[in-house]
Amino acid sequence: MTAIKHALQRDIFTPNDERLLSIVNVCKAGKKKKNCFLCATVTTERPVQVKVVKVKKSDKGDFYKRQIAWALRDLAVVDAKDAIKENPEFDLHFEKIYKWVASSTAEKNAFISCIWKLNQRYLRKKIDFVNVSSQLLEELPKVTEESVPSGENQSVTGGDEEAVDEYQELNAREEQDIEIMMEGCEYAISNAEAFAEKLSRELQVLDGANIQSIMASEKQVNILMKLLDEALKEVDQIELKLSSYEEMLQSVKEQMDQISESNHLIHLSNTNNVKLLSEIEFLVNHMDLAKGHIKALQEGDLASSRGIEACTNAADALLQCMNVALRPGHDMLLAVKQQQQRFSDLREHFARRLASHLNNVFVQQGHDQSSTLAQHSVELTLPNHHPFHRDLLRYAKLMEWLKSTDYGKYEGLTKNYMDYLSRLYEREIKDFFEVAKIKMTGTTKESKKFGLHGSSGKLTGSTSSLNKLSVQSSGNRRSQSSSLLDMGNMSASDLDVADRTKFDKIFEQVLSELEPLCLAEQDFISKFFKLQQHQSISGTMTEAEDLDGGTLSRQHNSGTPLPVSSERDMIRQMMIKIFRCIEPELNNLIALGDKIDSFNSLYMLVKMSHHVWTAQNVDPASFLSTTLGNVLVTVKRNFDKCISNQIRQMEEVKISKKSKVGILPFVAEFEEFAGLAESIFKNAERRGDLDKAYTKLIRGVFVNVEKVANESQKTPRDVVMMENFHHIFATLSRLKISCLEAEKKEAKQKYTDHLQSYVIYSLGQPLEKLNHFFEGVEARVAQGIREEEVSYQLAFNKQELRKVIKEYPGKEVKKGLDNLYKKVDKHLCEEENLLQVVWHSMQDEFIRQYKHFEGLIARCYPGSGITMEFTIQDILDYCSSIAQSH
Repeated sequence: MTAIKHALQRDIFTPNDERLLSIVNVCKAGKKKKNCFLCATVTTERPVQVKVVKVKKSDKGDFYKRQIAWALRDLAVVDAKDAIKENPEFDLHFEKIYKWVASSTAEKNAFISCIWKLNQRYLRKKIDFVNVSSQLLEELPKVTEESVPSGENQSVTGGDEEAVDEYQELNAREEQDIEIMMEGCEYAISNAEAFAEKLSRELQVLDGANIQSIMASEKQVNILMKLLDEALKEVDQIELKLSSYEEMLQSVKEQMDQISESNHLIHLSNTNNVKLLSEIEFLVNHMDLAKGHIKALQEGDLASSRGIEACTNAADALLQCMNVALRPGHDMLLAVKQQQQRFSDLREHFARRLASHLNNVFVQQGHDQSSTLAQHSVELTLPNHHPFHRDLLRYAKLMEWLKSTDYGKYEGLTKNYMDYLSRLYEREIKDFFEVAKIKMTGTTKESKKFGLHGSSGKLTGSTSSLNKLSVQSSGNRRSQSSSLLDMGNMSASDLDVADRTKFDKIFEQVLSELEPLCLAEQDFISKFFKLQQHQSISGTMTEAEDLDGGTLSRQHNSGTPLPVSSERDMIRQMMIKIFRCIEPELNNLIALGDKIDSFNSLYMLVKMSHHVWTAQNVDPASFLSTTLGNVLVTVKRNFDKCISNQIRQMEEVKISKKSKVGILPFVAEFEEFAGLAESIFKNAERRGDLDKAYTKLIRGVFVNVEKVANESQKTPRDVVMMENFHHIFATLSRLKISCLEAEKKEAKQKYTDHLQSYVIYSLGQPLEKLNHFFEGVEARVAQGIREEEVSYQLAFNKQELRKVIKEYPGKEVKKGLDNLYKKVDKHLCEEENLLQVVWHSMQDEFIRQYKHFEGLIARCYPGSGITMEFTIQDILDYCSSIAQSH
């Protein structure tokens, strides 16, 4: 290592006027070992600069090169990793942290010690030495940088610098004194030895004078010692006097201590009295109930407004007294225990009085409301409970007090209220629905015909009466298929628009009466029983419905309460118990309406959807929203059943073999259904349900029209298809149903195709022999004979053509067209009025054939002068006169 030091000093540092003080062989931690040297150096010129230099052996030879240098002033932390155990690793924190592993712990310690000394000598800055042994950090004598020798021949041994000269620069006064001394001795500069000898002699003279001075002062010292002995004697006398004084004051001190202790006891007593007074005042102020409040709780009138207000104030005061936060130890006082017991007795007594009074009010309400039921028995209205709610709301604060003080009695009152009100509402609602059903069916006798009897208004008809009713609701639809000749004289339903409008108004009136009744009762329950009904995410929705054809599941509103998880759930459970009859009664009413006329399900779907939408906007988890949602499921099922029944009736239609078909009954029924549905569903929320029903129905109509046309024997298939698809197209064009635009185009195409097919089939070949002749001509041309040469063929010469033409004079043509008109008239039905359309199409087809024959004559028999026995104008005249004559 010494050789390396000398080499580095010679080759690297001496040329740069630097002196190497310490060196350590290191490699970077955690990487492949690439050895290098860290050197601590100082410059030989002032001001001295201290650096840490990294030196590395060159890859191209054995010489060393300077790689990087850091100023020592930039060093922040030296971390030796472990101050106790030997560890070659250490970190130097410059602008970033450099981690090194020394070749030996001794080299590392020597290098760190050198860094510490250089810091103390030159920088005087705080470098943190972490995990460094205290032995390495020995304090050096503070020297100035001028004391460092600058000779290049000085070396470093064991990491320490050589001893430096203790030379100190002279200040100005010292220089002046030396100059005066040298001026007094002329040979001071020329003869230094003589000058030094002179100074030595003068120093000896001064030493002698000092010794004599010390010897002369011995007498003075003896005098001083004597004075000190006298002073000590005086001190002893003073101490004796102080001791006597202390003995004299000892008795005074004891008396003063007694007085001080007495004052402390008096102060402590006063403090205790103040605290005791504060505690008594606290108990009196917070646990004293006024006599007026006690009297109100014991004897207060709960029937009058003034008495209710007094009882409410007294109950609040009692609650405050009972809920006062007692301080530690108060509950052990007998008076406090007695007062608390008295409060408990007052609370129990008043809670019993309040519960008993409210129970009597609930019972009286049932009797009072029963007396008003008679006046509502003939009107489709529900009794108003607002006066009863208004009277009971006066007790709302007392109910809140009862809820917080005696929840058992509060719960009992809640149960009694539900029991009394559920019986009352059940009577009112059943009577209300009885009136609605009577108004729907017209009279009581008619209502019995639909399976209604008794005051409850329930449907109890037998299976036979239900079947009979089903026949009545759609009887004409079925009977139309048995007699197709009388189609034009029969309606699509026994009930006209006025009856359905009446049903719609009654159903709307029922829902409009029920909705405010439920909302008012729910609002009253929330206010009276102090239950929160704000919206909360609690997963209380009981309806999981897919009204568009998926699985329909719902919770039954039975009397069995669900586990109450919140006050909101408690409101719903109370509403379910009180209005448990609403959903069954609505379902019965819906069943009746559906039996009266299956098309009533359209009215009910629209009305019920609107009310459900309104209720869900107010509160989607309320009793009203849930109940109407459940009933809407039933209505949607009835609507789907109505659509399915219509499709089934289409499939069951049987046509007569002896009479012409005409417009099929289910086509007319679809027209009636679509017209009614469009008027009902205008601006409705559930338009999507109707559009899906349209799609199912129109597909059923298309399929079954084709099926009936294929089975028809009396009426040609094309006529059945043409007339019915024309009717469907006219219906869809008139109603402008957007979701059936594709079906409208399809119906028009089918009508057009079958009209053309029927015309061609019916017209046939009115000029049969002429047609056969020209078919032969076209066959010769197809074989390659030129059109002008056809007339030279023996079978197709001009004489043969004239012979065939003479067989079809105008009279015969008119006779054939007249027979054709009668045949078409026999096939077509009157209500669709397509005769003239078909006849005009036949006229156009006949003229097309005529023009075709004339074209062949002109091309194959040019210049022959051969023409038909009649003209196009003759054809138009024949068709016009035949149409007018019929």
